[in-house]
Amino acid sequence: MTMMTRMSVLGTGAWGTTFAQVLADAGHAVTMWGRNPEIVSAINSHENPRYVPDLVLSESITATVDLHEALEGADLLIVAIPVKAVRATLEAARPSLGNETALLSLAKGLELGSLKRVDEVLSEASGVGHDRIAVLSGPNLSREIAVHQPTATVVASINLELAKEIAGVCHNSYFRPYLSSDVIGTEIAGATKNVIAVAIGAAEGLGLGINTRSTLMTRGLAEMTRLGTALGADPATFAGLAGIGDLIATCSTTLSRNFAFGHRVGTGMSVEDALAASAGVVEGVASAIPILQLAQSIGVDMPITTAVVEVVEGRAGINDMGNMLLSRPRKMDGWKIELV
Repeated sequence: MTMMTRMSVLGTGAWGTTFAQVLADAGHAVTMWGRNPEIVSAINSHENPRYVPDLVLSESITATVDLHEALEGADLLIVAIPVKAVRATLEAARPSLGNETALLSLAKGLELGSLKRVDEVLSEASGVGHDRIAVLSGPNLSREIAVHQPTATVVASINLELAKEIAGVCHNSYFRPYLSSDVIGTEIAGATKNVIAVAIGAAEGLGLGINTRSTLMTRGLAEMTRLGTALGADPATFAGLAGIGDLIATCSTTLSRNFAFGHRVGTGMSVEDALAASAGVVEGVASAIPILQLAQSIGVDMPITTAVVEVVEGRAGINDMGNMLLSRPRKMDGWKIELV
């Protein structure tokens, strides 16, 4: 692979814009692509007031509504769009990808219908091999990163040399990447923690205390670990930045769209109104159904995810969630020692 010097970002939302600035602060020129001409124009004026109102963008960041223009000559393509848009967008981008272009996914979730991880969808849609695909995940709340509060992240790829190169590209004074070869674990943790955050946000919205929220967070970690390891992930991933690190961040603040959505529902807002009030896609809602379907297909029990699906699908009220989670009947021989 040639040295990475030209970066392109698909998506002009909060995380895509913030990550473009991360790259710019690491010394790189970045071209962004988005569908909305007003947002693209604002970015070319060094701001994105809709999604990152406090961030003054570097002059080395430009934007365009022309997908092929954005991709021309790109060494690294960063995918920062909702999961539901990944396949169609990458299929459209495929003719403009260079033979050496690498892909980095910031998207978190599973594809509805296929139940595939984002890295799998990227490879299928773009024709790029898995050895040129990486995923990024960690306690990365974009609002905090936009104001240069220090954080760490995980860059995962089956090709550790690629992961190392991408880590070097985005490393700056406030953004510290670590490496992993566990793409499955990093993807499953990133997808599942959003669903758990919806449940914990709802618990806080209902006025439930730290005991309840700590219980949900800890059992949520067990839930995502069960699913990940059943799919072949390394259990250690879930004890690191991409697992518990991202889970803590996403479940602790309304800066997280998933937590904020759950909190609105917990205070009595309808699911439809809570989604409409969100600044962007709530991936914890979008991915809850495919995550549960995947878990059920391999016999993995995910009670928190089940409860979230029941609520967002309208089959249960938010006040039923506590009973669904903590009052589940168990067979006497089902009791066992739990470490997490």
